[in-house]
Amino acid sequence: MRFNFDQTIDVEKTNAYLVGAGLGSLSAAIFLIRDGHVPGKNIHIFEELNVTGGSMDGAGDAQHGYVLRGGRMFDEEAYACTFNAMRDIPSLTDPKVTILDEFNAFNKKIYISGKARLIDNEGNILDTSSLGFSRADRLALMDIMVKPEDSLGTKTIKDCFPKSFFQTNFWFMWTTTFAFEPWHSAIEFKRYLHRFIHELPRLNDLSGVRRTPYNQYDSMLLPMTKWLESQGVSFEMNCRVTDLEFKPSETETTVTGIKCVKDGKEKKIEVGEGDLVFATIGSLTAGASVGSMTSAPKINDKHVGGDWNLWETIAKGRPEFGKPQVFNERVNESLWQSFTVTLKDPTMVKRIVEFTGNEPGTGTLMTFKESGWFMSMVLVNQPHFINQPDDVQVLWGYCLFPFNEGDFVKKRMVDCTGEEVLTELLHHLKFDSDIDKILKTSICIPCILPFTTAQFLTRAKGDRPATIPEGSTNLALLGQFCEIADDVVFTMDYSVRGAQTAVYKFLKLNKKVTPIYKGQHDARVLINSAVSMLKDDNLREEIGALKAMLLK
Repeated sequence: MRFNFDQTIDVEKTNAYLVGAGLGSLSAAIFLIRDGHVPGKNIHIFEELNVTGGSMDGAGDAQHGYVLRGGRMFDEEAYACTFNAMRDIPSLTDPKVTILDEFNAFNKKIYISGKARLIDNEGNILDTSSLGFSRADRLALMDIMVKPEDSLGTKTIKDCFPKSFFQTNFWFMWTTTFAFEPWHSAIEFKRYLHRFIHELPRLNDLSGVRRTPYNQYDSMLLPMTKWLESQGVSFEMNCRVTDLEFKPSETETTVTGIKCVKDGKEKKIEVGEGDLVFATIGSLTAGASVGSMTSAPKINDKHVGGDWNLWETIAKGRPEFGKPQVFNERVNESLWQSFTVTLKDPTMVKRIVEFTGNEPGTGTLMTFKESGWFMSMVLVNQPHFINQPDDVQVLWGYCLFPFNEGDFVKKRMVDCTGEEVLTELLHHLKFDSDIDKILKTSICIPCILPFTTAQFLTRAKGDRPATIPEGSTNLALLGQFCEIADDVVFTMDYSVRGAQTAVYKFLKLNKKVTPIYKGQHDARVLINSAVSMLKDDNLREEIGALKAMLLK
């Protein structure tokens, strides 16, 4: 997509107001300054919390325990837009290099090749060299890939596949890599198949995954914030935007004012002619609740934090702004639970290394495929936080079925304390002899996230608004609940791409939005993916001959 306009914008007189200080807003501010040459002092970011980062957080300390509500994996091919935003931001640990330089250097040093992707309930590492498809599974997979999106409508994934599909190695690995549930949108599943088809041959060890040196907040969001502050960008923290005012018009949508509450006091910001507004809508971490070793987290609703209220308010009577209720009123379908473990004794890390054959950071998600909670965990590179002591380690995990009963702790995960969650994990790993020692020297903090997979819920056309809604003259909507053709939600690239698209269009820049990688149009990717889908002991010779012929 290329925007090429003769009219120019006087950026010196342009003010930009951004609602939310998550990745979308920070990226928009970066593009405004770097590519649009808008002075930093003209950019104003409003954030309800007292910290930037939005859903991409990383907090805590060794004494009280670290907390990561979510974990993210990069893909070298599919994250080009994110890398674009990172390329000029100085690292916090070495200001002479950018966070992209730091990222690339780290991934040359720490190479991922997981050796324990799937584990059964007896503690056995399973063979995942085959995706485990039957002919019916393969046909169903190819069928959904070639069908147009309109033909899928509001179908779920389970509407499109036989029951056998959900017992394949592919499903266990794909669903836990990307956090899909069987009742999620078939359209979103289809988009992921296209966007990440190149990952099929390496799905069993996730060797295509790249990671930041530390958690994404310390490695990305905090450096972005510091750079924007150095450019003069103002951050209004503890400031909740409650509504937008619009100019009366039957054909255009123009924001003229921003209503907000700061420190309990209401105020309004006038939006002048030529000014721009970027608002993040929806929230993956609204209602998030953390527990402790002795207490379980709570299940909150959409009114606890996040951006749902603003979206609901501005969407009333404006169908072009989408339908937030499609995504925020089905908590039973969008809730999952994560946990972060802070280890003050090396026993658990040593045993994981012995069990998997992977040093910290070189392994990948370990999924206990038969577990009641459908539990996965990953031992990341250490340290994972900038302030993390050398004798402290951190691991992270999540569960897709937190309403189910555990296999060893006979309770629903949502009702469990951190000690109970860690106990369940240790039993799955068969570390029974060291349970008491590990529990006494660890802090496990569980976190309930009611809307983390809300963007995957079944939807119809119009439920998600365009990044720049039809008729909008100065308002862009950012985040995971906007519609970007061919791209996939629940990725950092989605938030960054929306920001880049909006900035380039509003400022009428003669610049090309970072293209979406489309491996489905690459013959070699297709061949390698087909080989992975067909892999079976009885077919290896035939596949080898076919591959050699096609690659000539």
